Amino acid sequence: MQNKGLIRLFAILFGLVSLYSLSFTFFANKVEKEAKTYAKANAEENNGREIARLEKAYLDSVANVPGVLGFGSFTYNDIRDKEINLGLDLKGGINATLQVSVKDILIGLSNDSKNPIFSQALQAASDAQRNSSESYFDLFYKEFEKIAGETKLSDPSIFGTKNLREKIKFDTPNSEVKTILASEIDASISTAFQVLRSRIDKFGVTQPNIQRIGTSGRILIELPGAKDVERVKKLLQSTAELQFWEVYTGQELIQFLVAANQKVAETIDVEETKTTESKSDEDNSIEDLLGDVEENDSIQSTSKMVSLFSYLQPTGQPSSVIGYAAVKDTAKVNEYLSRKDVKALLTGEYKYTKFLWDAKSSDDYLPLYAIKSNRNNEAPIEGDVISDASQQFDQLGANPEVSMTMNGNGTKLWAKMTAENVGKFVAVVLDDYVYTAPRVNDAITGGRTSISGNFTVEEATDLANVLKAGKLPAAAHIIQSEVVGPSLGQEAINASMISFAIAILLVLVWMILYYGKAGWYANVALLVNILFIFGILTSYGAVLTLPGIAGIILTIGMSVDANVIIFERIKENLRSGQNFVTAIDNGFSVKGALSSIIDANITTLLTGGILYVFGTGPIQGFAFTLIVGILTSLFTAIFITRMLLDGATSKGKSLAFNTPTTKNWFTNINIEFLQKRKIAYIVSGTIIILGIGSLFTNGLNYGVDFVGGRTYTVRFDKDVKASDVSATLKDVFGSAPEVKTYGSNNQLKITTKYLIEEEGPVTDTKVQKALFDGLVSYLPAGTTIEDFRGGFDGQTVGILSYAKVEPTIADDIKQSAGWAIIGSLIGVFLYILLRFKKIEFSLGAVAAVFHDVLVVLAVFSITYKLMPFDMEIGQSFIAAILTVVGYSLNDTVVIFDRIREFSTEHTKWSFLDTVNKGLSSTLGRTVNTSITTLVVLLAIFIFGGDSIKGFMFALIIGVIVGTYSSLFIASPIMYDFKQKKAKSKE
Repeated sequence: MQNKGLIRLFAILFGLVSLYSLSFTFFANKVEKEAKTYAKANAEENNGREIARLEKAYLDSVANVPGVLGFGSFTYNDIRDKEINLGLDLKGGINATLQVSVKDILIGLSNDSKNPIFSQALQAASDAQRNSSESYFDLFYKEFEKIAGETKLSDPSIFGTKNLREKIKFDTPNSEVKTILASEIDASISTAFQVLRSRIDKFGVTQPNIQRIGTSGRILIELPGAKDVERVKKLLQSTAELQFWEVYTGQELIQFLVAANQKVAETIDVEETKTTESKSDEDNSIEDLLGDVEENDSIQSTSKMVSLFSYLQPTGQPSSVIGYAAVKDTAKVNEYLSRKDVKALLTGEYKYTKFLWDAKSSDDYLPLYAIKSNRNNEAPIEGDVISDASQQFDQLGANPEVSMTMNGNGTKLWAKMTAENVGKFVAVVLDDYVYTAPRVNDAITGGRTSISGNFTVEEATDLANVLKAGKLPAAAHIIQSEVVGPSLGQEAINASMISFAIAILLVLVWMILYYGKAGWYANVALLVNILFIFGILTSYGAVLTLPGIAGIILTIGMSVDANVIIFERIKENLRSGQNFVTAIDNGFSVKGALSSIIDANITTLLTGGILYVFGTGPIQGFAFTLIVGILTSLFTAIFITRMLLDGATSKGKSLAFNTPTTKNWFTNINIEFLQKRKIAYIVSGTIIILGIGSLFTNGLNYGVDFVGGRTYTVRFDKDVKASDVSATLKDVFGSAPEVKTYGSNNQLKITTKYLIEEEGPVTDTKVQKALFDGLVSYLPAGTTIEDFRGGFDGQTVGILSYAKVEPTIADDIKQSAGWAIIGSLIGVFLYILLRFKKIEFSLGAVAAVFHDVLVVLAVFSITYKLMPFDMEIGQSFIAAILTVVGYSLNDTVVIFDRIREFSTEHTKWSFLDTVNKGLSSTLGRTVNTSITTLVVLLAIFIFGGDSIKGFMFALIIGVIVGTYSSLFIASPIMYDFKQKKAKSKE
């Protein structure tokens, strides 16, 4: 081998760099372990939340302290930034896809247009988007064109506004306005992206990730290690629309409230009277049918007096609060105060009064305020005047507050507003919630003010960060999210480490048992390969997920394949009489094993690349590790193994490539594969027909990725029956959710579509509350909803993880999955056509891959109701299918390479004999690779944790079917097509 010294130097340097990169992970774990020890030693009664708080406090205290390792100048923050990134499923945390509301952007650009055609087009686009993958803006434009008539987008009542007058004239055609609006929308989404990035950077999690998804208005955010889910959701979804308003006092509004109370009472009394009369008529009708009944048996109607004051307690005092209501009654108060007949009672200066609730409740009661609004609902001062904001403490140093500094214009406006309201009240409003409404004692001329309230330090810090980052140009709501608690993440790490160790050990032992001393050299190359993989992942800041670990372990199994191909070729050369040096040279040559290895790995790289392009989150992590693993496997098998073998056989030394037991395995085999192809066709056809029948009857178990919904993994302190829990939850959800045992009998996976169509930041909280109410009887006594929501280390009961996918994005995910499979099949067809230059080879390979996909689908459809583990069809399943495609092709291409080689070397053989000999001569490699890969997959399946069992089961079935199809489907179909083509030429 040429340049042996250069390759040795490169390998050593690469190994040292990899070890250096991985050392930061070791030292970061050491500091975090010390933090856990400190937290457990100082927490009371082993409280999980207290432990998490103390652990964070310890890490914060050493975050910027040099020499935290006991040597060098590295701080904890330094080493934390360089450690390997763990994904949500291993570390816990939050993954969310936010949709910036294009509808809100359009409304803002139109200056809140009330044009009926505009409003109708917006609503029609909203309705159409539920069942469409097109962008909201494109749908809006189509709907507007349908109903516009003579009205143009440039109409002064729509987009011909003062704000857009430089870009849109009264006669600008719709097509040009569309281009201008598209540009404005993109700018608004870019602003939203920057605002969210600024907020996240200040949140304090390790290695956050935020990226735009194309031009869809969607933004992907990953926060590994984030534990306070509610805090993160508020941070992400808050529009940060800060306003300063004058307010009415409870004394000023008392007459209106009394009148409103009377109006509501009268209306409800009339409605109840009508209901009673209707009931009475119905009763009389029933009596006519049933005959006379005793007077004391007759149904008597009673009515209870209901009014506004049944839910709202007015103050009538000269304070900024006009009343109090229980949190559960605020919706009813909003309903009454928004009625037209009640609003009509607000006359004169009170006509545009706006009612807003306080941001925080006290003893489950919320204060209500009356804001002095105006016709355009424009606040005297808005948040764009804020130049800086920070968390501070009040004058007593006890209560956290947010201190704000205004710019020059804001200082003037604030001085004027406070001067005009001395002795009165001014409210500070954020996103339509009142944070504080203090009395103004003197005019404030310095441009500084503060927001006080019942804040924690974290809440005040978050609010300051939001104000400083600026407001979002439109509302952003979470359309897809995944939350994994740290306890489940730690369990996943433990399971992964066990499965990883077992898988490697089994492969190492097998290689030694099968190849003897040569197996030791292959194992050294394999361990170097693992070091390189982790070194690259760490250096490039890649996120390691549970599917990613599966990808690494899978590449370990597949990397053995390259060594197997080389060793089998060397054994053939030795049997033909070549000496060790020549046999090794020819084994590593292009005419030997190198051509097959490169062809096989390129096809797998193709599927890995397609997975990376079409996948998101953990699936991209799986694809990236698969690609990295394939590349490092090629390097270590071709160069490291060669270097070791050359060293072992230098100076005429011999080297065994087998053991006494395996010496004659798979030698002198001559199986007539093609003569048995009709049997294979019947077997495969039968399985596929049964599978298609099952698909039409049983269907598939689609996950929320594809159909939308919410799924929760909930753990209990004792065993529970899924059917009992499903029946109980039917009462709170309205329909029975899907409930399955997930792993152990005290753990369930609950999937529901309850309120999935409802948007808004509080919807998730409402669903979790309903879930808690339905499950509280199964939980330990005294479990609170905060305990149930989880999100802390040491959690033993409650929600361990949950995911949400709205129907709109579910359709997009399903569509992307379809394109990924189609793209992989097209890519494979073209590559094999390019490489072998004969269409029959392409058709044989694609037919085999298509066969494998159908069989895996058939198995999942037939067995998903029988298996004791989750077999959902989601993004992970698509990743498994594409991996199966890559593996099957790997096998098929190696066989095709040998058939092509025999065709040129043995021209007198019939093509039937050529194909049979090609299949027989590669059988040792086919079986050996399949066994090592299956051993690896079974180790992960058995020891790798519940969340990955379905994924691994699909891979196991795929490897078995892929091995079968490469022998009995791909080559036979290729042969049949070639024969048919030859006959057609006669």
